[in-house]
Amino acid sequence: MRKSVFIVSKMDCPSEERIIRLKLDNMTSIKHMDFNLPDRLLTINHEGGPDEILKKLTPLNFGASLKESVAIEANATVDDNLSDEAKVLKLLLLINGLMFLIEFIIGVYAESMGLISDSFDMLADASVYMISLLAVGKSLEMKKKSASLNGYFQMIIGIGVLIETLRRFIYGSNPEPSYMIAISFVALAANIFCLSLLSRHKEKGVHMKASYICSSTDVMANAGVIVAGILVILTNSGIPDLMIGLIIVFIVMRGARSILKIAQ
Repeated sequence: MRKSVFIVSKMDCPSEERIIRLKLDNMTSIKHMDFNLPDRLLTINHEGGPDEILKKLTPLNFGASLKESVAIEANATVDDNLSDEAKVLKLLLLINGLMFLIEFIIGVYAESMGLISDSFDMLADASVYMISLLAVGKSLEMKKKSASLNGYFQMIIGIGVLIETLRRFIYGSNPEPSYMIAISFVALAANIFCLSLLSRHKEKGVHMKASYICSSTDVMANAGVIVAGILVILTNSGIPDLMIGLIIVFIVMRGARSILKIAQ
């Protein structure tokens, strides 16, 4: 096993990264890729020599050149990568599990469908991270199954939120906007942190990509609850809170559909 570092002088945004990934995707000798866009470096753990990889990169006209290539221990590299994935997923599981409890309790107290909906979204994410954690180091088929399970669970959560939101449309609700805004800012900060952790791992398998999708949709949901809280204050009506509940249903269902798509 070798670790080769390539300088890619014209690689300065995610679009070049995606093109390179697609170009190298069918090379079975490649075991791991790490992109450093600010420094324009591509580090690849692979079997065999680096020349074949460089031949693939050169036609892209991104200014690729070999910086260094050294021998490494294969088992140690794989174990380190899997351990890093597991640590990230455990931290995400802890954060989302805690935020579910906080948002649900405050949401019930504040009679906010937006917070309750978002809390169940957090619960769905916690389950996603738990299932993804179980898939670390497993076969591609196992990772696809875990991603599919994630997607179906999110659909169940979305249907449950939809039913409760419609019930509140019928019977009415009186949300407390100050709690909606304050707790949603905390949840937004937590999800942005989760997203930053996952951004370095989202291409390491469908299980990690599913986790990334979950956190990215959460950021949108948190921002929506904040806006809804402001509108509740301005309109003195609970309708914006119920509307954001429906929007979160849409976000959750769309995320579930995206997860199921990548798991095919």
